[in-house]
Amino acid sequence: MGKKLYALVGCGSRAKMFYEAVAGVYGKTSQMVAFCDISQTRMNYANRLLEKCGGTAVATYRHTDFGRMVTETRPDCVIVTSVDRTHDYYIIKAMEMGCDVITEKPMTIDEEKAQAIIDAQKRTSRSLRVTFNYRYAPHNTKVRELVMSGTIGEVLSMHFEWLLDTRHGADYYRRWHRNKHNSGGLLVHKSTHHFDLVNFWLGDTPKRVFAMGDLMFYGMKNAEKRGVTDFYHRTHGSEAAKNDPFAIDLSADEEMREMYLAAESDSGYVRDRSVFSDDVAIEDVMAVTVRYNRGTILTYSLNTYMPWEGFNVALNGTKGRIELAVAENSYVSGRDKIEHQGATESERLTVRPLFTAPYEVEVEKQSGGHGGGDTVLLNDIFGTPADGTSIADPFNRAASHIDGAMSILTGIAANKSIASGMAVDIADLLKF
Repeated sequence: MGKKLYALVGCGSRAKMFYEAVAGVYGKTSQMVAFCDISQTRMNYANRLLEKCGGTAVATYRHTDFGRMVTETRPDCVIVTSVDRTHDYYIIKAMEMGCDVITEKPMTIDEEKAQAIIDAQKRTSRSLRVTFNYRYAPHNTKVRELVMSGTIGEVLSMHFEWLLDTRHGADYYRRWHRNKHNSGGLLVHKSTHHFDLVNFWLGDTPKRVFAMGDLMFYGMKNAEKRGVTDFYHRTHGSEAAKNDPFAIDLSADEEMREMYLAAESDSGYVRDRSVFSDDVAIEDVMAVTVRYNRGTILTYSLNTYMPWEGFNVALNGTKGRIELAVAENSYVSGRDKIEHQGATESERLTVRPLFTAPYEVEVEKQSGGHGGGDTVLLNDIFGTPADGTSIADPFNRAASHIDGAMSILTGIAANKSIASGMAVDIADLLKF
């Protein structure tokens, strides 16, 4: 059996996890055949990294030549790691040209694009997989197992609090994510992980959403309220930035320098914008309430300027309560190694049954990014058992286009609710 061929569109920092895995650990069964990006400089750097992993430099294509790339290199599967607002174009085009697709989260950023993807998948019958690595983190899989086994009975309510710190959280306000047109805001781009976990744990889908949110810490207006007087456009070349703990120096790190600073001339993308400039257009404080189809009520919060990074979850059921507390390693995307991004620093999983003593649940330790989920996810995607058979997963962690859609619909509905002040019904957004 020959190698499975992959092409990748979007050669930014997250793409590395995929192309280095294909060229390295999974090189015997997988092969990269092409890169596609707006920047030739960035693709050249990706090719150098590919060769360092033991792979061979691949053909490169500008983003306007995506169709030609597929025609000429004939990949079995296209990996989409481009800016979120472009996911729908590449996903649909790849499926229409006969390819399966693996896409980074979020699958897309609004209901119109999601509908187009759902319709294209029906039309082409191609496989579309969304890479929800948090499903594979052992502590998150264990929560799924406890709920499935009825440990706390029927889950009636949940509280989910996610904290992004002033290192990782601030980074979203420097990058393209700061524009809701690009990312859908953090309730889509980041919270898609969290809403997917809730769907995954409950084995259910959202029905109605109400949300509030605002920009209350980042941005020029908020900085001025706190007495800040020195502002700047970007860190590189700025004297004012030297005194700002939120500034990052692209020239001080090889990957940031090669992938972003050197690529500015042919990408037009500035990676080190001030988090306190006047054009930040996403929220940094968000609160969401969700009713699920089987009745569970979720309260969710996301804050992005916290002193530590991680999350607290409580699931309340008819037989007791599950509590999960996780502290994660903070990081700056593109500067810190992938295996350190979101790695678990501490975790505690507790079951509190009704009428009997609480107990701690032991969780398998898994090193690597995103609570150890990255490593397990990559093996699930690219690994091939020796006998060629598939390995059954009782937890159904492999996320489909339906899972991808259901996770973003909560965030899309939340954005609409913030704008209107009204609750939003999921059934009004998308038709499956």
